[in-house]
Amino acid sequence: MSQSTSSDPTLTAFYSSPSSAPFSISESIPAPPTPLDPAGKSTYLESLRASVAAAQDQINKELTTRMEEDKAREGGAAAVDEEKEEENYGEEVQEEED
Repeated sequence: MSQSTSSDPTLTAFYSSPSSAPFSISESIPAPPTPLDPAGKSTYLESLRASVAAAQDQINKELTTRMEEDKAREGGAAAVDEEKEEENYGEEVQEEED
């Protein structure tokens, strides 16, 4: 595997929030080959896809940690039924009438 140099492109994501510590994620991405022949393009896109997936995994872990910290700060006052939240994720929930 090649060493990263200061001229290598980098994928960087920044996160900030008023209630959580900020973080940034950086992943080295490959420079496109020159000339860009079909085989080189495929290899380049494969490496790029892997770098983006690695950054996404790191971002998801960081955000999950912050969500858990927020829930812990809120304490029992805003307790959420995790199973019900998961079941209804992405759907509009209709309130039950008495």
